[in-house]
Amino acid sequence: MAWVVLVISGVLEAVWATALSKSEGFSRPLPTVVFGIGLVLSMAGLSFALRTVHVGTGYAVWVGIGAVLTATYAMVFGGESVGWLKLLLLLGIVGCVAGLKLAH
Repeated sequence: MAWVVLVISGVLEAVWATALSKSEGFSRPLPTVVFGIGLVLSMAGLSFALRTVHVGTGYAVWVGIGAVLTATYAMVFGGESVGWLKLLLLLGIVGCVAGLKLAH
C-alpha cells in the first residue's frame, strides 16, 4: 500500500509543480488553489509512504516520478523543446525509479 501511495504522491508532485508555474507568482486563483491542494496531498502521501519505505528510496522515487511527469507535461503542453537526448535521459530516470523499487 505504501508504494501505491508513493506513486500517487509523485504524480501529485507533478500536479503542484505545474500548477505553481501556471499560478504566475500566485496571482491566478485557480492554479494557486490546485497548487496548494496538490502540495498538501503530495506531502501527506509521501509522509505516509515513508512510514514503510526508507527515506532515501522513497524520496528519490517521489522526486523521480514528479520530475519525469512535469518535464513530459511541459514538452507536450507547454512548448518545451523535445529531443532524443532529453527523452533518453527521462527514460533513464524512469529506469532508476523502477530499479529502486526492485532493490527495496
